[in-house]
Amino acid sequence: MKHISVLLTQGNSSLSNLEASYKMFNMANDFSLQNGKEPIFKVNLVAAKKEIKKSNTIFAITPDATFEDIQKTDLIIIPATHGNYQQVVNDNQEAIPWLIKNYEQGAEIASLCIGAFILASTGLLDGKHCATHWLAAQEFRQMYPRVKLVDDRIITYENGIYTSGGAYSSLNLNLYLLEKYAGREMAILSSKVFEIDIERESQAPFIIFHGQKNHDDDDVRKAQSYLETNYTSSITINEVCNLVGVGRRSFERRFKKATNNTIIEYFQRVKIEAAKKELEKGSKTINEVMFEVNYNDPKTFRELFKRFTGITPNAYRNKFAKQISA
Repeated sequence: MKHISVLLTQGNSSLSNLEASYKMFNMANDFSLQNGKEPIFKVNLVAAKKEIKKSNTIFAITPDATFEDIQKTDLIIIPATHGNYQQVVNDNQEAIPWLIKNYEQGAEIASLCIGAFILASTGLLDGKHCATHWLAAQEFRQMYPRVKLVDDRIITYENGIYTSGGAYSSLNLNLYLLEKYAGREMAILSSKVFEIDIERESQAPFIIFHGQKNHDDDDVRKAQSYLETNYTSSITINEVCNLVGVGRRSFERRFKKATNNTIIEYFQRVKIEAAKKELEKGSKTINEVMFEVNYNDPKTFRELFKRFTGITPNAYRNKFAKQISA
């Protein structure tokens, strides 16, 4: 029997993360018992102390075990905890030594959504790939530059550490863990019961590009604004550099450092975001949208769109477009 510790964090722990994790692994036990087999998992809701915790000031959650009670565990699940990311990390310092100790003793650790901030604060993610909610990607990179963030993925796994992307991507990670511990058949059964797309691999189609403006470089901000205002035009790198009066090599380095994109990548992302918004309206053809954002080659447009969203323009339109009445 595998022991699973679902961490009850300090602060506004995600109720959906807690309940889904607890329910999915316990339901696997129910399926196993119905087939005349032994339970697969023992699941505990673990906290520093056995005291009632409030989430969103109205939901009361009671742990059934403390850090001291858990002598050995096979898997620790860290839920998302909402609020200021640095404050959440500060409030959960008591959990850090416990996480490190159990990992060193052979436990695996899985963070769900922005639970990655707590996991990263242990140092165990340094040099490893990690997913989190795409909305938190910029803050995560600033707080944890040693972690290799992949903000378009919904699951990462490396050396006994799992992370998941935003919101309900955590369900896909739970399915992944169920398959690892209980087999493919159990994972498929759970995916049907909970109506989860078991093959989903990316959160890219859901990402909204806001532009990385949380920096202090005024010249880069000016260039960003220019690119965002003129996405229907053809703009060269030299034109952008001349706008701010900075040499090309120097400004390209500054732009990449500030935005985590090259100038060309940033301009492409602005164009694709504009295309996404037009496709969501559902009133224009893909070619019309392509021409509107100043692309003329369908193959190039399709490849760029798929690079940034994970799916083709047609698939995106079918998935997100408003239904237009006849």
